[in-house]
Amino acid sequence: MAAARGWIGTPYQHQASLKGAGCDCLGLVRGVWRDLYGFEPEPSPPYRADWAELGDDEPLLAAAQRHFIRAPDQAVLLPGDLLLFRMAPEAVTKHCALVSEGSGGADYGRIIHAYWGRAAVESWLGPWWQRRLAARFFFPNLRD
Repeated sequence: MAAARGWIGTPYQHQASLKGAGCDCLGLVRGVWRDLYGFEPEPSPPYRADWAELGDDEPLLAAAQRHFIRAPDQAVLLPGDLLLFRMAPEAVTKHCALVSEGSGGADYGRIIHAYWGRAAVESWLGPWWQRRLAARFFFPNLRD
């Protein structure tokens, strides 16, 4: 979590991934990946900032499936989990965040993410975000 928290305060900039200068949600995850592994596993393709994008193509979900480990469906979120969100039931996954404090029971936990109009922030993973959660992954080689 130290790697992710180091990005807090980085201004939002679509498709950027430079700590302290600019990032979006994917840029934050890419930067944490670089902090952990020293490289990025593949180049990031261009993408639109539109959270309500519709279509059959799921590039964010597909990339997560290629490079992360799909987490089992369970109610408890753990620090370091990668979360993908779908902003509407028919929309593609277009937002990602890292769990900074786990959840369980009535405690929703906290996430670190970046989105338009904000810097990278740590915020509450409340019901609004929980309803939009589409997938959960682990970083490879970091869990027993």
